[in-house]
Amino acid sequence: MALESLEEIAAYIVEDGRGILAADESNPTCGKRFDSIGVESTEDNRRDYREMLFRSEGMKGNIGGVILFDETLRQKAEDGTPLVNIITAQGALPGIKVDKGLKPLDDSPGETVTQGLDGLNERCSEYEKIGAKFAKWRAVINIGEGIPTEDCINQNMEALAKYAKIVQENKMVPIVEPEVLMDGNHSIERCLEVTSKTLSALFNYLDEHGVNIKGTLLKPSMVISGKDANEQASVEEVAEKTLKCLLANVPSDLPGITFLSGGQSDIDATAHLDAMNKIGGFDWKLSFSYGRALQQPALKTWLGKKENAEAAQAALSHRALMNKKAAQGEWDQSLEK
Repeated sequence: MALESLEEIAAYIVEDGRGILAADESNPTCGKRFDSIGVESTEDNRRDYREMLFRSEGMKGNIGGVILFDETLRQKAEDGTPLVNIITAQGALPGIKVDKGLKPLDDSPGETVTQGLDGLNERCSEYEKIGAKFAKWRAVINIGEGIPTEDCINQNMEALAKYAKIVQENKMVPIVEPEVLMDGNHSIERCLEVTSKTLSALFNYLDEHGVNIKGTLLKPSMVISGKDANEQASVEEVAEKTLKCLLANVPSDLPGITFLSGGQSDIDATAHLDAMNKIGGFDWKLSFSYGRALQQPALKTWLGKKENAEAAQAALSHRALMNKKAAQGEWDQSLEK
């Protein structure tokens, strides 16, 4: 794949309904997922699990990019093939999570700011040489009593813009991920208000820092009811309010929006994406960048056993295809039988 420019890389990832497999869980997070199936989180087990995912038949044509953790970007498969080569052989591009996680925001309980700008230029230079074509940085916005504060939104969105600029200077496409958490009992209207403020600030900072929007991808959360809210919005309302928010705040020359699933069930994440694409009326590609919503059925099938690998791959392949159909507005519940 001779993709030279940032614009070509960004467009390729989301072309023809393709989306992103988020497999960049840190070792502690991966440990929690493995605990749920009674498998020890060793370097070899993590490698075997991810190799199994990357070799799945359904990667081809459905997945345009895979986000990796530092360890995975450097790992070789059991037969000695670098995992990045397995990914590119499937027609997907390898990417890398570059942020260093969250730290509490000074004087604001319940809020965080993402760290990782120190040494980022050097890390990106190395990752690009290893073969990464894009990078990802996650900011987290929490909805609660008196939060998010303006300071929290501004600090996080400016850090995203600084990260994006550094990544582009290292010939990689930045994925900017401003996640408004589902945690809480807030209404969908409150989520719409906070998500709008967050995205508006983000694109102002991206512009201010001279980031090339055509060589950038956005990974937002959907506008959705808090998971503890008494009233849960319908699929149609989530689709309508999310599109309303994006159309008001996201420039039309951004090539693609790849949603995070953020704790939604695998079917809900697919249904919401499909409903938005059925409504239409936007210039960007609207696709997916799912972790749990793509991996969960495969993880539950695999259980750390080689003899389950084929069935686990079939589970991942099915979800990848379902989400590709949703990214094209062609999904239907009957396809899940």
